Amino acid sequence: QVQLVESGGGLVQAGGSLRLSCAASGSIFSINTMGWYRQPPGKQRDFVATEDSGGFTNYADSVKGRFTIFRDNAKNMVYLQMNSLKPEDTAKYYCRYSDWRGVYWGQGTQVTVSS
Repeated sequence: QVQLVESGGGLVQAGGSLRLSCAASGSIFSINTMGWYRQPPGKQRDFVATEDSGGFTNYADSVKGRFTIFRDNAKNMVYLQMNSLKPEDTAKYYCRYSDWRGVYWGQGTQVTVSS
């Protein structure tokens, strides 16, 4: 069992920056993937970014060049640095952890970008 707790969401103006944090605890395997998904109001949950335990990253096209994912494996944490925020980035952001056993989700943190 893995528990995930997100923090860092809030209200920001367009063009601003925000950093999200996710702390993982419980039965963490050395080989895993952590990342972020988001769900705008009235829409489906979509992929944002992931990084595996070897440092390989993936990004959604909509956030490339603006968002950066990075990990602190010693602390079992993953971060999402969000720059040049746009109103369309407004969503509830969820931390995701996966390993050979399956997928685990956090409760989410709300990000709202005003125009």
